[in-house]
Amino acid sequence: MSAEVNFSTLCHDLVLRPAKPTDAPFIEGIYHSARPDLLLIDGSPELIASVQQQQWQVMTMGSGENNPNAMHFIIEKQHSQLGVVMVDFGHQEVRIIFLAILPQARGQGYGKQVLQGLQQAAQRVGCPLAAVVWQHNIQAQRLYRELGFAPQDSGEMANKWLWYPARNKVFVGAG
Repeated sequence: MSAEVNFSTLCHDLVLRPAKPTDAPFIEGIYHSARPDLLLIDGSPELIASVQQQQWQVMTMGSGENNPNAMHFIIEKQHSQLGVVMVDFGHQEVRIIFLAILPQARGQGYGKQVLQGLQQAAQRVGCPLAAVVWQHNIQAQRLYRELGFAPQDSGEMANKWLWYPARNKVFVGAG
């Protein structure tokens, strides 16, 4: 499914620019910051670092194999990097593979703006918007629920949440 979407107009004061190879260290750092559960491993710092690296490799390889057409964006405000979003416009759904904001920028509405922009894009292509949310991430679950998502499939560590455009109105910049 092809979708012509101008993300800069969907996110108001945020810019979503395509990620470049030079963004890889930033993306990996954001991933590690979004996985505080890995720091709870009972082991040496070397073991924890090894598991973090393995999980990063699983995420990057898995997203590449399962979503080869995924688009990777850097979220910026006034040319400062704030986060990362990876999204795939598939045949049946628009799937958020990964969305994370820098720890110091969380709670300021940036993730909400990006999600609202993605809702608007999903509305345009007429597909549901899907995301997997970690069960321990209560703040993210609250945000997804506020934006009209509902949990669909429960997993051991995370749940799939869906938003259906036909049942929802999108208010970009609201709230």
